[in-house]
Amino acid sequence: MNAAGNNSVTIYVDGASRGNPGPAGIGVVIEDGCGVPQVKVSAYIGETTNNVAEYRALITGLREAARLKARHVDIRTDSQLLVEQVRGNYKVRSGNLRPLFQEVKELLAGFPSFAIVHIPREQNRAADALANKALGGR
Repeated sequence: MNAAGNNSVTIYVDGASRGNPGPAGIGVVIEDGCGVPQVKVSAYIGETTNNVAEYRALITGLREAARLKARHVDIRTDSQLLVEQVRGNYKVRSGNLRPLFQEVKELLAGFPSFAIVHIPREQNRAADALANKALGGR
C-alpha cells in the first residue's frame, strides 16, 4: 500500500464554515505508518454548518483510506462532537447529520479496525489550514 507496509494510516480531518451555516470547506491529511503524507484534500463544499463540514471531511478521508487499501485507520479530529457520536457516546439528534453519520458507520465497517481520537486544534493544523484554504476569500 505505502511505505508503512502495515496498511495502517492516520487521517487528520477538519471542517470549517464561515457562519453557521455559511460557506464551508474540508481539509484532510492522510499519513502512512511512518508519518509521511500520502493524501491531502482541500475542498469547498458549499453552504452548510460546521458539524456537517466535519462529517464530510471524515467521509472524504475514509474514502481515500479505502482507496489506499488501508486495513486500520487512526482518525484524528478536533471535533469532540464527531468523536463522541462515532464512538456512540452521543446520540445523533440533528436530522442533517444522521445520513452522514450512517455513511461514516458504513465506511468504517469496511476496515477491520479503527480508532477515533479527539486532539487539540494545535495538533490538527494541517487539516485546518486545508479546510480554510478551501474557503479562499469566501
